[in-house]
Amino acid sequence: MDVSKIRALRGPNLWSRHTAIQAIVTCSDGECAIDKLPGFEPRLRARFPELGDLMPADHLDTVSLAHALEFAALGLQAQAGCPVTFSRTAQTMDKGVYQVVVEYTEEDVGRLAFELAEKLCRSALEDTPFDLDAALKALRDLDEDIRLGPSTGAIVAAAVARGIPYRRLTQGSLVQFGWGSKQKRIQAAETSSTSAIGEAIAQDKDLTKRLLHAAGVPVPLGRPVVDAEDAWTAAQEIGLPVVVKPRDGNQGKGVAVNLSTREQILAAFEVAAEFRDEVMVEKYLPGHDFRMLVVGDKLVAAARRDPPLVVGDGTSTVRQLVDQVNADPRRGEGHATSLTKIRFDEIALARLALQDYTADSVPPRGARVILRNNANLSTGGTATDVTDDVHPELAASAVAAAKMVGLDVCGIDVVCDTVLKPLDEQGGGIVELNAAPGLRMHLDPSYGKGRAVGEAIIASMFPEGDNARIPLVAVAGTNGKTTTVRLVAHLLTQDGKRVGLTGTDGVYVDGRQIDTGDCSGPKSARNVLMHPDVDAAVLETARGGVLREGLGFDCCNVAVVTNIGLGDHLGLNYITTVEDLGVVKRVIVQNVAPNGMAVLNAADPIVAAMADTCPGGVTFFAHDPHHPVMATHRARGRRVIFVADGHIVAAEGKEEVRIALAAVPLTRNGTIGFQVENAMAAIGAAWGLNLPWEVIRRGLATFVSDAASVPGRFNIFDYRGATLIADYGHNPDAIAALTRAVEAMPAGRRMVVISGAGDRRDEDIRQQTQILGNAFEHVVLYQDACQRGRADGEVLGLLREGLVGASRTTTIDEIRGEFLAIDTALAKLAPGDLCLILIDQVEEALAHIAMRVAEG
Repeated sequence: MDVSKIRALRGPNLWSRHTAIQAIVTCSDGECAIDKLPGFEPRLRARFPELGDLMPADHLDTVSLAHALEFAALGLQAQAGCPVTFSRTAQTMDKGVYQVVVEYTEEDVGRLAFELAEKLCRSALEDTPFDLDAALKALRDLDEDIRLGPSTGAIVAAAVARGIPYRRLTQGSLVQFGWGSKQKRIQAAETSSTSAIGEAIAQDKDLTKRLLHAAGVPVPLGRPVVDAEDAWTAAQEIGLPVVVKPRDGNQGKGVAVNLSTREQILAAFEVAAEFRDEVMVEKYLPGHDFRMLVVGDKLVAAARRDPPLVVGDGTSTVRQLVDQVNADPRRGEGHATSLTKIRFDEIALARLALQDYTADSVPPRGARVILRNNANLSTGGTATDVTDDVHPELAASAVAAAKMVGLDVCGIDVVCDTVLKPLDEQGGGIVELNAAPGLRMHLDPSYGKGRAVGEAIIASMFPEGDNARIPLVAVAGTNGKTTTVRLVAHLLTQDGKRVGLTGTDGVYVDGRQIDTGDCSGPKSARNVLMHPDVDAAVLETARGGVLREGLGFDCCNVAVVTNIGLGDHLGLNYITTVEDLGVVKRVIVQNVAPNGMAVLNAADPIVAAMADTCPGGVTFFAHDPHHPVMATHRARGRRVIFVADGHIVAAEGKEEVRIALAAVPLTRNGTIGFQVENAMAAIGAAWGLNLPWEVIRRGLATFVSDAASVPGRFNIFDYRGATLIADYGHNPDAIAALTRAVEAMPAGRRMVVISGAGDRRDEDIRQQTQILGNAFEHVVLYQDACQRGRADGEVLGLLREGLVGASRTTTIDEIRGEFLAIDTALAKLAPGDLCLILIDQVEEALAHIAMRVAEG
C-alpha cells in the first residue's frame, strides 16, 4: 500500500461539506480485498478494538486496504474525542488506485490521524506491535493544543449558530467573523470594539481603582509600593489585613490575600515581584470572591469563585486528596477544559502550613483544606453560578465600572458577603477589572447552570438578523466564466458597492488589481473575503481549486454555471468525462444558501440537472423560451431568462422584464450568441441578489468587452481596415462558439492564429483545428513558449492533423513563437478581412496587438 498526494480540503468539496483530508492510496492486487490477506482483519481489530462497526465484518471481498485505512483514520480521531463522522473511499479508473477522504475538525490532527492509521494498518499487515494508547494520546494532546479554547470556542459556536462565517487567523485565538466590509474580529474574549486604552487602564490596578472611586463605585483602599519594606509600610497605613498583588497581573498570578503579619507581606511582595515589576498593596475585603461578566451595558453572568480545596475523608493524605480531585475528567492542565487541575506547588504547601498541615497530613473527615488564597479557575478553583441572585444595584455598579474603564467585554472581580445586597450595604467592593476575561466559569460552572455568554458577545458585535455576510456570487463553467464574472461585478459596482473579484487574470478590489496570475482558486477567494474594503464578492471558481482544496467559502448567495464542455482539462485528477466535470462544477450549486439562487444554463443537460442539488431557488436561462426545461420551470411560476423579439426577457410567472439587445453592447445587437448567454447569466445573478432593474439596465448599457475591461475575451481591434478579434478560447466548445460569432460578422477573407495547450488530450487539440478548418481560409499555427510536458513540435503536429480534410482552409503557416505568428497574420491582411487571434500570453499578446494597431 502506497499513500501519496495527501491534501487538506479546507472547504466544501467534491465529497461533502466537511473539511477533510484526502489521499491517493495505491494497493497491490492482493491488497484490493482484505479477505486475500490472511489474518489481517482480526489482527487489525485486535490492535484497534474500537474499530467496531466502522469496518464491516463480512463481505471482506469488497473491502480493500484503502478502506481499512479510511476506517482507521476516522476511528482514531473519534476515539480521541474529535467530533468527526464522515469518510469515503472511491476507486478510480486505475486498477488498485483509490481516493480516500476522511473528515477532520483540526487539520493537523487529521493529518496525524492519517499517518497513525497507515502505521496501524502496516502493523496488522506485518504482525508488529502498535501502541494504541500512545497514538490516541498523541491525537488528544495535539487536538487540545491547537483547537480553540472554551472561551473563544463558545463565541465561535454562537456565531455559527447564527450563520455568521468565521475564519481562524492564527493557531491561537484570533478569529475573524464575517466577510469583507462586515468583518469583525476577536482575540479570546476581546473584540474589534475593545478599546486598547480601556485594556491598558484595566491592567493598571491603581489607575482602575482611582477611576472607579471617582465614579462612586466601592473599591478597597490601596497604593503601589516600590519594595518589600514599602509594602509593609503601606499595609500599616491601610490597615491589616491586606492583599499583595502585581499592579497589572492576570489570572490570579502572584496574588496573596488576607495577610496580617510583616513576614507574610514581605514574602508576598517577593512572589508578586516575580510576575511584574510594580506591586500593589490594598485593603483586604472579607467575604466571597465573585466574578461578574458585563457585555455592552448588561450584566450577563455572575459566579462565586471558591479557592482550590480538598475535603478530608479521615484516611487519605492531602496529596492523595489532591490527586483524587485532579482525576476529574473536567480538569485539565490548561484552559481547554472546564476546570483546571489543582497545582501542588510551593504556594500550596505554604497555604497548608498556615493550617498546620503538610502534604502527608491526613485531614479529619469533613475538614476543608484550602490550597491557595485566590479563587481563580486557572489555579484550580471552582465556580458556582449566581447570575439570577445578583441585586440590581450591584449589577448597576458592575456595568458602571466597565463603562468607566471603557471595556465592551469586562470581567469584574467583586468581594462581598452576598450578591443579594448592594455593595455599600455590606462593605464590599470591586477589586479588579479584566479585559479578555475567561468565560469557562460561566459556560460550565462547577455548580449551577451555564450561561449563554458566547451568544451575548456575538449579539453585542452583530445586531439580530445580521449574519455579517456580503453578497457572494460564485461562477463556474467551461466557457464564459470570466466575462460573466466581470459583468456581474460591473452591475454590482453600478449599485454602489465596492466589489472584490477573482479570476484567471488576477484579483481586483474596487477596480484596482491587487494580485496577478490565475487567481480562480480558494486561496484568492479567502483573500477577497478578508479584505475590509469589499462590499460584494464575485468569484470565478475553477475546477482545479475545488479538487485541490475545496471552496474558499461555506456558501454563496448565487451560483452561476455557464456550461460544461469538452477539453476543460479532462484526464487530469481522475476527471475523465464531461459528466465527471459536471460533478465538480456543481459543488458551488450544492452550497448555495437556502435563501440563495442557482443560475443555470437550461440548454446544457448536465448543467440543468444540477438544479436538483440546489438548496435554494433556481433561475434557468437559454436562448429558446420553448426549451422543455425552460417551459416547465416557467409553468411552475419560477424564474427564467430567454431571448424573444430582439430582447432579453426575465420572467417569473406572468411578470416580465424586457431589455433590448440593442441596449447591451456586449452582444453586438444580439449577433454574438455566447455573449448573449453571458449577459443572461449575469442578469440572473443580479436578479438573484435583488438588484434594482434600473441598475441592471444601466450596467448592461455601460459594460464594454474591450482589452481593458475583459482582456482576452472577444476583444475587437481595427487594423488598417481589417477586423482583429483577440480571444483566449482554448477548448473545442469555445472554438465552436467563437467560430459561430465570427461567421455572423461580414468579412472578405478569414484568417485564424492558433496554438494548443499541451496539457489537453490529443483529441481535444485536433478537434480545435477541425472546427476552424471549416470556417477559415488561412490558418497560422504557432508553438507557444510553454509546451506543458509535450515534446517539441508535438502540439503543432496534432493541430495540423486536425486540418486534414478541412473544407475551407487552403493555406497553412507554421510559426515558432506567438508574437511572430501574430505579425505573420497581420502582414497578410487586407482591408475588409477578419483575423481571429487565439492568444496564449494574454497581457503580453494584447499589448503586442495594441502596439501594432497604434503603428497603423
